[in-house]
Amino acid sequence: MPTQIRPFLRSDREQVTSLVNAHVAAVVPGVSLSVQALLSQLEREPGEFIVDRWVRDRVTLVAEQRGRVVAAAHLLRYADDENTGAEYRNAGEIRWLLCWPDAPYWPDAAEAGQALAVACHAQLTRWGVTRRYADGALPVPGVYGVPEQWPHVRAIYESIGFRAGGRTEIVLVADVGRLRRPAAPVPGLVTRRTLGINGTRLTASLSSQDVGFIEVDTNLDSGPRVSRVGAWADIGNLWIAPDHRGRGIGAWLVGQAAGWLDLGGATRLLSYADEDEKDFMAFHLAAGFTVLTRTTRQFVSDHGPDAASRPPTRPDR
Repeated sequence: MPTQIRPFLRSDREQVTSLVNAHVAAVVPGVSLSVQALLSQLEREPGEFIVDRWVRDRVTLVAEQRGRVVAAAHLLRYADDENTGAEYRNAGEIRWLLCWPDAPYWPDAAEAGQALAVACHAQLTRWGVTRRYADGALPVPGVYGVPEQWPHVRAIYESIGFRAGGRTEIVLVADVGRLRRPAAPVPGLVTRRTLGINGTRLTASLSSQDVGFIEVDTNLDSGPRVSRVGAWADIGNLWIAPDHRGRGIGAWLVGQAAGWLDLGGATRLLSYADEDEKDFMAFHLAAGFTVLTRTTRQFVSDHGPDAASRPPTRPDR
């Protein structure tokens, strides 16, 4: 039976959720998305409070084989007006495209993913967008871009003319209970806790002078977005004054944040680094983080009049 490409139906929700969660599980352990969370993302993404308001149209497509949903994709069309960020104006995005890999009991799953990708390009053509992007952003912690655990998704994107924009980001994770808790490296160092721009901010002060801060966000699994996530947090910002670097203040701030997260029952802490940030990576590894995944971001299509345009950098992770 040939692959049928059609719009997502509410009766597909369990099968598509299972497909999504299988991809999530390959990247982040012990995390799953609820059916309600999936349906919510297909309608709107409140966490994307900057970019989501630019979205004009949303379409979700599925590829069905022999009564089974084998692949699914969620597409966005951005408005073409002055209220939309310049790099998103009249752009189309495959927000995510997921496909079961071939298996002995289902040897043609990849064909369904390929057929769905072609249909996605056709939808973008019907919209008349002038630039095309692709991603793998799911509403769970640490899953965005195209993670290295999804080579089949990357192969599908590349087969229909998408290419990586060159940016690879490393997602790191630490067991909060095992993070180092060093003593203050400088006499008189104290912290002050306030609301920051990306979570709760712990500011390091020395002689009434602010010398660094760390921000940790503990709202990654708030509301109905995820059904099983443990207690995850991430580092939204970490900064040390240039003339106070190399004194151990950064490691001390991570330890202070770990103590604060312990009080709230957080068990896992995420952080992020570009692959060329060698010193920053070494800092995380020394503090107790391990690499969770490497993810490629900013896929842009070779199709369309603005195909050579620089892909956008999303303000979120």
